[in-house]
Amino acid sequence: MSASRRSGATDELGPDGPGGPEGSGSGSGPDPGAGSGGPEGTRGPDLLAALLDGMDAALCAFDADGMITHWNREAERILGWSAAEAVGRRGLAGWAVRAADAEEVEARLLSAMHAPGRQVHEFALLTKDGGRVLVRTQSAAVRGPDGKPAGVYCAFSEVHAQIDLERSIALSEALFEDASWGVVLVDVDLRPAVVNGHAARALASGRTNVLGRPLGELLATGVEELESAFTHVLAEGAPPAPAEIWVTVRTPEGERRRCWRSGFLRLASPLAEEPVPLGVGWLFQDVTESKQSEQEGALLRFRTNQLHRAARAAAECEDPAEAATVHLDFALAGFADHALMDRVAGGPLTDGTATPGPVRLVRVAETPAGTPGPSRFGGRAGLPARYAPGHPALQCVERAGSVRAGAGSIPAEQARAWALSRQWPADSVHALCAVLRSRGRTLGVVTFLRGPGRNQFERTDSTYAEDVAVRIATALDLAQAIGQGEDGDGGSG
Repeated sequence: MSASRRSGATDELGPDGPGGPEGSGSGSGPDPGAGSGGPEGTRGPDLLAALLDGMDAALCAFDADGMITHWNREAERILGWSAAEAVGRRGLAGWAVRAADAEEVEARLLSAMHAPGRQVHEFALLTKDGGRVLVRTQSAAVRGPDGKPAGVYCAFSEVHAQIDLERSIALSEALFEDASWGVVLVDVDLRPAVVNGHAARALASGRTNVLGRPLGELLATGVEELESAFTHVLAEGAPPAPAEIWVTVRTPEGERRRCWRSGFLRLASPLAEEPVPLGVGWLFQDVTESKQSEQEGALLRFRTNQLHRAARAAAECEDPAEAATVHLDFALAGFADHALMDRVAGGPLTDGTATPGPVRLVRVAETPAGTPGPSRFGGRAGLPARYAPGHPALQCVERAGSVRAGAGSIPAEQARAWALSRQWPADSVHALCAVLRSRGRTLGVVTFLRGPGRNQFERTDSTYAEDVAVRIATALDLAQAIGQGEDGDGGSG
């Protein structure tokens, strides 16, 4: 039942309806239905009753004498008293408030008639079944057509519900101001609608500059993964666990590759009967450093294990030259696409000894350029490789240190020509040459090559290549020492 005189005294604080006596009772304002353009026959009390009963907050109103004139459904839900039981009572004593507390409570509520603005109070009310509930009230004066106080309205809700609301608002404010991780609200068009400071810094932009822009303008890579995640969340709901997504952020200094551990929440309107998606809440934290450390640790363990396995396999080889190729094959796994082994023509170079002419290299072994397989021996004829002056392998011998080379960002045909001119497989775009040293002498060079689908060689790759080169050089030196390299047997010299 609504709070009206027809159904509980709505006309105590408002006119009875269109054409009713202006200012009847102690009316607070114009008829809600008058001049509204509503359907014919709609009366002000009906509209007012519907508005009151549709409120999320409980509401009651008193006239100037303290008589209850309005009581909505939320008030009935909280306290158990219906509008028929509440409207028309004078004060709250003995039924909604304990008699001992009634005078103080009513005085505080009615004092709002003569105070500016709204007043907020907390006190305990009685429920119909005898229980007590702590409520927080907001009360304000209701004024008649003459501007004089005609009564008081009081909106109230259970304190715990109000506190929950305040906590939700406080949490929202904190997330978008002080959170130490990125928070982004993405609308149904998959564009940022609200961004906190941490997320704006991670996206290398200002908070307002990010709003409404497609993610493709902010990220060079990783956009497809993020938009796919947003679409999934809108359709299916939040995933059960965070996801780690690699992205490349466009910054004024250039592109930065980052790993963001991301969580997603579907946002729905609490005001709709059916869940209406408002967008996606995206929370993320930058875990790039920890992920890189994990990857580097895993890579180091793998390479250490490969060196150990290669050493054990090489120890079972009767031919030291074969042991050298075993080390080469084990090193190739997960490291490079091709590998070449060259020895110095005419014998090892001793430090401090002048060479009679330019250094020449003879191909000893190489991996198949077409299909995967073990290294193949070569160089039995002793013909030097056609390396042009300045070739990375020759630079490696001259410096007695590692040399890295790359085709750079050039068209595929030019990259093919670059590789073929250096006597490498046509699909090579990155090269790493490591010198073969043993007993203070330079025996040759081992070259590792990568195709266009791999990253260029880094400093850590050079360290690993040098470890492999030491083992290969030892095996080649042993082959020469026992005379297997003199006639080219086994391809060692």
